[in-house]
Amino acid sequence: MSSKKGTRQAKESSLSEVLQLFKQQKALQKQFLLEDIKDAWNEELGSGVANYTTDIKFQRNILYISLSSSTLREELSYGIEKIKAMLNERFDDDQIQKIILR
Repeated sequence: MSSKKGTRQAKESSLSEVLQLFKQQKALQKQFLLEDIKDAWNEELGSGVANYTTDIKFQRNILYISLSSSTLREELSYGIEKIKAMLNERFDDDQIQKIILR
């Protein structure tokens, strides 16, 4: 009987370990995706825009771009759907559903 109990504890322990690894892997995937998005932003929009980009965040399929130039922010806002389509082409599916310029 004690061997069954020990086996069950081992299974529960390994299940919790698997869940923990899954969480860590999911977090890593999000971080890798963010880095890929940053690279795509800089490559697709060029060094001029990259120089004015102060922060890039990606949460819940929304890309938040912080820019230091209000003029550039206004200019980019006119082509935001084209920018979104251009960035999404770099990925297998539509990762970016919306872009918010700040």
